[in-house]
Amino acid sequence: MAAYRYCEAVTALQARNFSYGIRLLPEPKRLAMSALYALARRVDDIGDGDLPPERKAEHLERTRELLDGIRAGAVGEDDTDPIKVALADAARRFPIPLGGFDELIDGVEMDLKGVEYRTFEDLKVYCRCVAGSVGRLSLGVYGCDDPELGARYADTLGLALQLTNILRDLREDAANGRTYLPTEDLVRFGCQEGFALSEPPVGADFAGLVAFEARRAQQAFEEGLRLLPMLDRRSRACTAAMAGIYHRLLGRIAADPESVLRGRVSLPGWEKAYVALSGLAGGRS
Repeated sequence: MAAYRYCEAVTALQARNFSYGIRLLPEPKRLAMSALYALARRVDDIGDGDLPPERKAEHLERTRELLDGIRAGAVGEDDTDPIKVALADAARRFPIPLGGFDELIDGVEMDLKGVEYRTFEDLKVYCRCVAGSVGRLSLGVYGCDDPELGARYADTLGLALQLTNILRDLREDAANGRTYLPTEDLVRFGCQEGFALSEPPVGADFAGLVAFEARRAQQAFEEGLRLLPMLDRRSRACTAAMAGIYHRLLGRIAADPESVLRGRVSLPGWEKAYVALSGLAGGRS
C-alpha cells in the first residue's frame, strides 16, 4: 500500500535508530510500526517547528481529531493523508492503544508551555508521555504475554531511553531555551546556570551530575528490559536492538560526560547494525 511506503520512507529518513530495530520485524508488524513512527514524528515536528505557539496548538488539536477519526472508523483508503490511512489500517489489524498518541501530544504541549521539572517524579510524568507512550503503542503491534505488566516495563524502558536522550541533547536543548533535568539535581551539582557553553559551568560538578543521571537511566534499562522475555522472538529482537543502541550511547556519555557539550554523541552505522544483529541472535547488547 502506498500509504505504508510513505511511512517507511519517513522512518528510514528521519529515524535511523528506530529503523534499525523495526527491520527485524515481519512485514505486517514492520509496516504498522512505520505508521506509528510517522505519526509520532509528525507530532514531534509540530512541537519542534518554527510556527508560533498558537499555530502549533492548532496543529496538535487537528492531530487529536485525526485520532478521533481513526477510532471512529471514518478513514477511507482515498483519504489524502498517507499517515492517517496507514495508521487506520494498522489499527484495524492490531490492538493499538491509540490513546498513547494523546499522551504524546500532552507531552509536546508541556514543551510548548515551557513546563519545568522540579523533581525527578515530575520528569517521569513527561517521560511517560513522550517515550513510554510510544512503547505502549508498540506493544499493541508486538503482542505481549502479560499486557498490564508489559505496559509497566514499556514505560520504564521509555524512561531509560528518554533520560539518555536528555543527556545527549543537553547542549542542543539549552540553545533552544530548554533544560529537562530536574531543578533539584541541577542545584545539587551546581549546574543551575545551564549548558549553553562547550565547557561545564565554572565550579559545577558536571561529571557528578551526568554520573547520577546515567545511574538512574541504567536502573531503568535493567528493569525495562524485563519486557524482552514477554515478547515473541522478532519483537524481542526489535526492542533489544533499539534499547541496545541507546544503552551504548549511555555508556559513551557516562565514560566522557563533557562530550555532550562538545557535540552530538552517536554510534557509527556498523555498530548499530551489530547491535541489531545481536538482538536477533538473542543478545541484549
